[in-house]
Amino acid sequence: MTLPSLHKHELLQREYGQSTFQLVQQLRDIEDRAERTRRAQQIVQLIFRIQPTLRDQPDSQQKVWNHLFEMADGELDVDAPFPLAAPASQTPPQRVPYPSRGPKLRAYGRAVEQLVAKALTLEDPAEREQATIVIGRTMKFLYRSHNKENAKDLTILKHLKELSGGQLSLDPAQVDAQNLFEFTTNGRPAPFIVPQPRQERDVRRSSSSNNRRDKQRRGGKKGRQEPQQPPQ
Repeated sequence: MTLPSLHKHELLQREYGQSTFQLVQQLRDIEDRAERTRRAQQIVQLIFRIQPTLRDQPDSQQKVWNHLFEMADGELDVDAPFPLAAPASQTPPQRVPYPSRGPKLRAYGRAVEQLVAKALTLEDPAEREQATIVIGRTMKFLYRSHNKENAKDLTILKHLKELSGGQLSLDPAQVDAQNLFEFTTNGRPAPFIVPQPRQERDVRRSSSSNNRRDKQRRGGKKGRQEPQQPPQ
């Protein structure tokens, strides 16, 4: 028995079971052709009873009869409803070449390197900047998942510059001010926030606090009642 046939036998035994395989092997020892045909039909019915889903497959009857022929090593002389033939041997799949080198930075994998290469092909500066932000955000998420610790934006920018050969870069102050590499709790990117001068923020915060205190005072006066004088 050749190696391909042995491999097919192993697959058919797993599919139909060892007991069914032995019943098929015993068919060759039956001398009476009519009895051999009757036993083969019973085995086919047994297979469909064990695996009822086979009936839904196209040409299921012919497929099972051919499998019987294969399990009998091509020596099944019976009155079958179809011409018996061993299933055509499939061409073995081609060997997948193993990568000759791993990713430059293991935490990010080859996918980030492919994203960087794609971003470098973008000619529009706005599109390239937006792609760089998305890649940096992805790198920070992968760094956190791989190292079980958070990464500083400067670290991500350094790695991004290394992966792109210095062609992709962002302003660190802008990244920090707008949280460009962060995700919100719902998994969406953090919104872009235009940074405001500190003096203006302090003025707005002070004005908001004063308005809140004024509302509390007005509400307290409105709800307070004057004590009533006893009747004279």
